[in-house]
Amino acid sequence: MDIIIKQSSNIKPKNIISEHHKSIIDFSKTWKGDYEELNSFLKSFSIAASADIDIIKPYFRDWSNMDGYADLLVRPKNKFECAIILKTCYNCNILLTISAGKTNLTGSATPRGGIILSTSLLTEPDIELDLENKDASAPTGIPLEDFRNRVLEISDQKLYYPVDPTSRNDAYVGGTLSCNASGFIPGQKGATRYWVKELEFLLPNGDLVHIKRGQYISENGIFSLDYEGKTISLPVPTYNRPKIKNASGIFSDENGIVDLIDLIIGSEGILGIITSCKLGLTDYPKENLELFLSLSSESDAIDFYEFLYDYFDHDMSKITALEYFGYNSQNYMNHKEFLFSNENDVGIYLQIPIFSNSLDSKIDEWIKILQSFNSKLDLDSVVVLNDPESWKKFFEARHSLPDNALTKTHRIGGVSIITDTIVPNYNFRIYLEKVHKNLRRSKIEYLLFGHLGDCHLHFHLIPKKNQEKESLEAYDYMIDLSSKLGGVYSAEHGTGKRKRNDFKKCYGEEAVTMIKNLKTTIDPNNFLNKGNLIG
Repeated sequence: MDIIIKQSSNIKPKNIISEHHKSIIDFSKTWKGDYEELNSFLKSFSIAASADIDIIKPYFRDWSNMDGYADLLVRPKNKFECAIILKTCYNCNILLTISAGKTNLTGSATPRGGIILSTSLLTEPDIELDLENKDASAPTGIPLEDFRNRVLEISDQKLYYPVDPTSRNDAYVGGTLSCNASGFIPGQKGATRYWVKELEFLLPNGDLVHIKRGQYISENGIFSLDYEGKTISLPVPTYNRPKIKNASGIFSDENGIVDLIDLIIGSEGILGIITSCKLGLTDYPKENLELFLSLSSESDAIDFYEFLYDYFDHDMSKITALEYFGYNSQNYMNHKEFLFSNENDVGIYLQIPIFSNSLDSKIDEWIKILQSFNSKLDLDSVVVLNDPESWKKFFEARHSLPDNALTKTHRIGGVSIITDTIVPNYNFRIYLEKVHKNLRRSKIEYLLFGHLGDCHLHFHLIPKKNQEKESLEAYDYMIDLSSKLGGVYSAEHGTGKRKRNDFKKCYGEEAVTMIKNLKTTIDPNNFLNKGNLIG
């Protein structure tokens, strides 16, 4: 069903807690920094809150392992409680950090004092499915995999949500929206932004905006926003943003034409809180063909990617995974003898959805495709992973890679560095060649694996204790080189607090200023998720 949406650049939020306005104002006039007093005030609205350090401490760190601290933990149950917390922090200038599943690797949920807002109780209303329009609404405080499984259940295995990051069992829906999480499907369909149809969004002052895709579009780089009793201009960033798999910084457009949904997705919580969403769905295949292919070199693997890129007429989302296991991966992979017959080979994992054909006919089809890529390809090097035992071995092999590498790093006393860089496909080969050469010169041990379908591979450095300086120099070299070749420092992990300098190096000081101008327009005291993207 086609829905006509009236387009505008004028945003008119709603105050959904007007009955509490006076009490919040009165509190903000008298509060002098006593968090026990703040705790009692928020509890008066039946908000779950605690100043007990033993309860708060588990929220001090996310998966980035950066150190954090805070004075109070709050766990709102709905958008009204979120709005009360935001309005109170806005008026009192109290630092507020949003914490979802804490699976990010860049410190975006690491608090720097003040309040931690955990979204773990934002679990209502229930997921609602629209079969006709192929979408589902969801709260933001549930694990992404719970949402994905529930969609499959209530659609009777007809529809599914295809974004499948590795952390999907722990990551919350809201967190994946905040960082524009991506999964294994190559191309834009692998990232969250593509599938977002609607958002329920609270601005830093607690006002609510219900947003449909296509409803609010900036004009000449500006949204008009009713805010704090005035109509203000909300400037959107216009720095040049590479049109590749990209989780680096806030969405921008050189012409200043941005959908408000795109501006919010991937903004890492600095513009407000998403309390619910509507996400697009797609047809669920009756099964997948799972293949593992061994090739003799990295060059052959890139040739195979380029072959498929042309074969699929540049639409790599026709397959749902194209993963690469390259240099030194075999040495850190369990069950390598099951997947590889030659210790110098590299590996490729392919997942191909099957909607109508039988598994056998799909296998025959792909044998022909592989032979058209290389008529001399040894078909014995292709492993079909569709039986449970084969899949189990591959699953364990794939997930053993980073675990075994981290274990070795800890044993030798070093600090692991895992890159998230990406470059356009036309510069992919030269990027890899230059990085390999630089790492060999530095004599740092490393391995290479990742998402070949997007030309997005992770260099996992395993430096010795006395190689910290060299490893940081190698990391900076990769960041600088990716930018020089038209790429970015972060394809899927975001920026957070850890990679702020990478953002500045990639986009320049002017881009930092653009984000600051956007941020300070609605959050002049920079209280909300301070330190993410900008200082």
